[in-house]
Amino acid sequence: MTRFSFAMLPDYPVGECIEMIKTADRLGFYAAYSADETWHKDMWLIFAAAADKTTNIRFGPNVTHVILKEPTILAQQLATLDELTNGRAEAVVSFGNLGMLQQYGIDWSTQKPLARLREGMHVMRTFLDEGAITFDGEFFNYSGLFTFARPVQEHLPLKLGGMGGPKSFEMAGEIADGLHHALGYSKDNYEYIAKHMRIGAEKAGRSYEDLDFGAWICWACAEDGEAAKRAAKIMVAFYLSSMPESLMNRHSYSRADFDPIMEALGKGEIDKAIEMTSDDIAETLSVAGTPEECAEKLNRDMIGVGVNHIIAAITDSGLVKTFSGKDIEGVPDVQGQLELIADRVMPNLK
Repeated sequence: MTRFSFAMLPDYPVGECIEMIKTADRLGFYAAYSADETWHKDMWLIFAAAADKTTNIRFGPNVTHVILKEPTILAQQLATLDELTNGRAEAVVSFGNLGMLQQYGIDWSTQKPLARLREGMHVMRTFLDEGAITFDGEFFNYSGLFTFARPVQEHLPLKLGGMGGPKSFEMAGEIADGLHHALGYSKDNYEYIAKHMRIGAEKAGRSYEDLDFGAWICWACAEDGEAAKRAAKIMVAFYLSSMPESLMNRHSYSRADFDPIMEALGKGEIDKAIEMTSDDIAETLSVAGTPEECAEKLNRDMIGVGVNHIIAAITDSGLVKTFSGKDIEGVPDVQGQLELIADRVMPNLK
């Protein structure tokens, strides 16, 4: 059975964020995820506030990171959230948003990001499982560090966030509880990822079928499918800068195709950037349209090639307004789209 979750950018009023989570819980979504980034409101506090107002939905960062954040602190936060939710916490971990690292003056290329991520995952797993750690690593060092923050779950899931690959995909298969891949939409892309996740799983003597393989996607659905596509197109223009070139290549694009768009965005020329984002680019790099059109694309390009978890980063008119200043009519708010997904997308997935 395919899991279906939603990912929020917590840029709405906090009360609205909590109502979104409550709606998703009522409708049977697997998890509510959120970006753990300085650019947005603090997801840990929002999830803590929503914990006792929900019953089944799981909570976690997607993604959190081990360059700006220290892994034992992350484990402490996760264990506390797990107690608040009675065993419903998990995390997707990576080395961080490259654009945000640049704003902190951090050159990610000097940080050995994959080696740091591997070591950070080991630290988090040890601290969650044992409540104490002594470790002499390349990036992290501890001598008898302990915590009284203990998870309710016997095994709190830690998944990797990976986009470029292939080493991160293989690492996920080897050491993590799964992989969540952002901004991938083509069948070829997911076949490539699945191949390398299998390589990692086989290297560690693990079963690939036991792993959570999630697709984090730019999403918009509405009765008015064309309105949904217009909304998604605006968000695609903003997301392009987050795509590594290898991911662009797996969708038959190169960085040169997107450089003018990203240059316009960098200058604050938002209208120009959106105009240069063609309908073809937008439709290739999003899942948008009527609920039936969205389900068709999921079944054709993702679920049929190994993805067992859809994470919809829902675009609504409020988010479009926040990012671009533009008004888009005919697109339901997040809660309205959650209803459409539950009623007309989930029942039609393979």
